[in-house]
Amino acid sequence: MSVAAIVPAYNEERTVGVVLETLLNCPSVDEVILVNDGSTDGTAQVGSNYPVTVVNLEVNLGKGGAMKAGADQTDCDVLVFIDADLVGLRTEHVEALLQPVLSGLTEMSIGVFSDGRPSTDLAQKLAPSLSGQRAVTKALFNQVPHLEESRYGVEVALTRYAERHGVEIAKVPLPALSQIVKEEKLGFAKGLKARMEMYKDIIKSLADVDGE
Repeated sequence: MSVAAIVPAYNEERTVGVVLETLLNCPSVDEVILVNDGSTDGTAQVGSNYPVTVVNLEVNLGKGGAMKAGADQTDCDVLVFIDADLVGLRTEHVEALLQPVLSGLTEMSIGVFSDGRPSTDLAQKLAPSLSGQRAVTKALFNQVPHLEESRYGVEVALTRYAERHGVEIAKVPLPALSQIVKEEKLGFAKGLKARMEMYKDIIKSLADVDGE
């Protein structure tokens, strides 16, 4: 099965280059797609330095819209979504995340941080369904409704849909991997506000899925 790695990114010029470079070195990845989600920094310019497809969205659609835009750019059988703000990403992480799907064991796997930063480790242990590191068949991804409108609720929407349709999701440990949290990127006040907006998107997505 062919694999496309999709990186949704909004103002991630500091870290996205290393993420793209790692994905380009993954043996199982056939195509790398960076979705620049209306960034106002140099995210797109950084992406243009690598042999990847760069999808530039004129306005910020949110994570769900960016992921859907990336998926629409490829005919690959399997999609692996990787956040642009990761610290410590290695090819082994991506290969481990893909293995359950490529082997036919399941149609979806999610990555769970371990042995990295305590704050990000704890968040994913408490709510692994919110992990942005995820492999999924394109066929299953395309079945999930309203992803383009889900913004930060996209991971919940994907997880709930899979669970409701009998897909046993594989949880894959991703040791020594972490990410830069919003408060570090934006400062405490702006970061906290962005986090509250994220939680609102998640709650809305939960209501939408449960109301189907």
